[in-house]
Amino acid sequence: MLKRQRLLIRIQRGLARSRVVALLGPRQSGKTTLARQIVPVNSQNYFDLEDPTSQALLAEPMTALEKLRGTVVIDEIQRRPDLFPVLRVLADRKPLRARFLILGSASPELLRQSSESLAGRIEMLSISGFQLDEVGIPALDRHWNRGGFPLSFLARTQENSFIWRQQFIQTFLERDVPQLGIGLPASALLRFWTMVAHSHGSIWNSADPARSLGVSESTIRRYLDLFANLLVVRQLQPWHENLTKRQVKAPKVYVRDSGLLHALLGIRTQRELLAHPKSGASWEGYVVEEVLNVVEPEQAYFWATHQGAELDLLLFLRGRRIGVEIKRADAPVITTSMRIALADLRLDRLIVLYPGSRAYDLDPKVRVLPLSSLTTGDFQAALGKTRRRANQR
Repeated sequence: MLKRQRLLIRIQRGLARSRVVALLGPRQSGKTTLARQIVPVNSQNYFDLEDPTSQALLAEPMTALEKLRGTVVIDEIQRRPDLFPVLRVLADRKPLRARFLILGSASPELLRQSSESLAGRIEMLSISGFQLDEVGIPALDRHWNRGGFPLSFLARTQENSFIWRQQFIQTFLERDVPQLGIGLPASALLRFWTMVAHSHGSIWNSADPARSLGVSESTIRRYLDLFANLLVVRQLQPWHENLTKRQVKAPKVYVRDSGLLHALLGIRTQRELLAHPKSGASWEGYVVEEVLNVVEPEQAYFWATHQGAELDLLLFLRGRRIGVEIKRADAPVITTSMRIALADLRLDRLIVLYPGSRAYDLDPKVRVLPLSSLTTGDFQAALGKTRRRANQR
């Protein structure tokens, strides 16, 4: 199993400053493995709510938890929403005797319970599978094709990986979603998720899926919000400037894990991926996820006008505006769209990411960087140079 040092540090820092830390992500994304590196599974401080022994121990939660010291882990917390009021009481004790790391799927119910019972006491961290800086640049093609779920990425063969992802999708829709109290037919959800996959990297329009599934557009919006809340779909919202240009106001949609995207599209091999009509969109979504996981901006948007100008990512980071363009080309050049985005959005910096190996400047504010810069620190260094120039102004 790969070490995930960056995530471990984030969790440990969260536990140092917050009384409760929620580690949220889809099943099989590695939450339990990370938690077991902080608290051993055989410790009295570790509770797995899918384990009958832990369920029995927590039959009287206050009695079981109030005597514990240090870090306490509760896995699959969405199974016991009644624990949130108990955690609030324990988190308010003086002196503070224990901090809690809770793991679970980011269901609407989980978020509602935590926000109501633990407001001001909880810090939420969302994770996906392995990231590029964890697997390394030599594994880039494999990571892009298979995605980041550990059992998919580490599968012995490509066929085993593809079958695992198919089984994950089926289990997720037939078992996991109903366990969260969502009573929608798995067949309808699969058809919808497949439609999202075919819209990956595009502006979302609820009308076509609504007609295809024979439901209302409001129902389609609820489906989309559901998949976004479960961290398997990303809705990237549009940014609106007070401009005379007509701007796009609908979100872009992405299947967050590239391996699940390819399974939904029936793409098995790297050769099939490169020849597929959605190859470029898949690459864009893959890079979007890598950038957001590495940079962790305060806010992230895309920007587009009806006249054709667009920007793949607009990041707000420590008071600055950073633009990111994603190009799958050998040698990106500056475009009219980039110049419009620089001027209209008042960007402090525009970074163009591409799959090559050389870094170079296109303009005093525009720098081309290889995707590997996300793993070496060069991407962050480019942001640091922007900060120093902003301070000098």
